[in-house]
Amino acid sequence: MCGRFTWTTPPELMWSILEDFEIPMDFKPRYNIAPTQDVPVITNTVNEITAGNDTRKLEFFKWGLIPSWAKDAKIGSRMINARAETLSEKPSFRNAYKRRRCLVLADGYYEWVPTPGEKTKQPVYIRLKSKETFAFAGLWEQWKPEWSEKPILSCTIITCSPNPKLEEIHHRMPVILPQENHAEWLAPGEQPKENLQHLLTAYSGEEMEAYPVSKFVNKPVNDSPECIEPI
Repeated sequence: MCGRFTWTTPPELMWSILEDFEIPMDFKPRYNIAPTQDVPVITNTVNEITAGNDTRKLEFFKWGLIPSWAKDAKIGSRMINARAETLSEKPSFRNAYKRRRCLVLADGYYEWVPTPGEKTKQPVYIRLKSKETFAFAGLWEQWKPEWSEKPILSCTIITCSPNPKLEEIHHRMPVILPQENHAEWLAPGEQPKENLQHLLTAYSGEEMEAYPVSKFVNKPVNDSPECIEPI
């Protein structure tokens, strides 16, 4: 699962990793991104809402996918994650899987682990040992509410079974796409699952680290470096 994450890497450091994309300079570090908030994405298409040139830009979509057929935007709060194994089967995700894929940028995420003898779980922060920005595999949609002419752009983060290093923390982990797989995932137009499914696997645990952090992170309003400080 992925229910909170961070994005704190300055733009000048992201360019070396995301050199083919346009990254804005008005950057604000985020240490506690929560569902329904706006998250940084790069889509597989230049859509009519954000078109300007052929360079894919970093955009901000609501975290929690709202299917185009939804009657209410509230459904998005239950669609923050999508299981890699069933994307082509679930009505909420199958069309987006074919046509609307994206990268969701991050540099770490949180999980909560049961603690013996305590009612509250222990938060754990997970990131690459290099501390570099990376990209979750995601899907996106646009939903047009009755009360507005402007569509709501939303996204979900895809999850898979964890690598051996993380399986003791949680039975799921977000799909982290290596840089060499970005172009394949962002291929434009409709793609069959045979072209995509092999990308949705667990990232190597050898390149990742995890450590406990303060329960300060439990409240989404707390959005500061203290969230990721080891305890």
